[in-house]
Amino acid sequence: MHEIDFDDAVEKILAQDARYARDAFCFVRDALALTKRQVHKEHRETREEKHVTGPQLLDGIRELALKEFGPMTVTVFEEWGVRHCKDFGEIVFSMVEIGLLAKTKTDSRADFQNGYSFVDAFQKPFWPESRRSPETKTISH
Repeated sequence: MHEIDFDDAVEKILAQDARYARDAFCFVRDALALTKRQVHKEHRETREEKHVTGPQLLDGIRELALKEFGPMTVTVFEEWGVRHCKDFGEIVFSMVEIGLLAKTKTDSRADFQNGYSFVDAFQKPFWPESRRSPETKTISH
């Protein structure tokens, strides 16, 4: 079987659907590689290849984004056209449909619908502790 060239495949995707920047596809590929390594490390005793689920990939995306972009993550993602976790699902399934990624019978775009809030995942970690607290402090006079 002929392996699909990543760059050619992304160019085909972008020619049909330009909602997301090329860099978003590269980032998803990198986040998937990171997530696969982590999932396989957790299951190394079984020596079987474990499938990465949508929620696992979202966790990998969060980890890589915070490492790579820190407090600028939301700005970078917005530049790429990515505003919600469901956008990552669209990117993943574009890659599935062109043959870059495989899916199981249970994988769907819905796996990405109820991911995390970008504010909670990418902005709050950089807020001062007083602002992150769930309790609202009142000032008394």
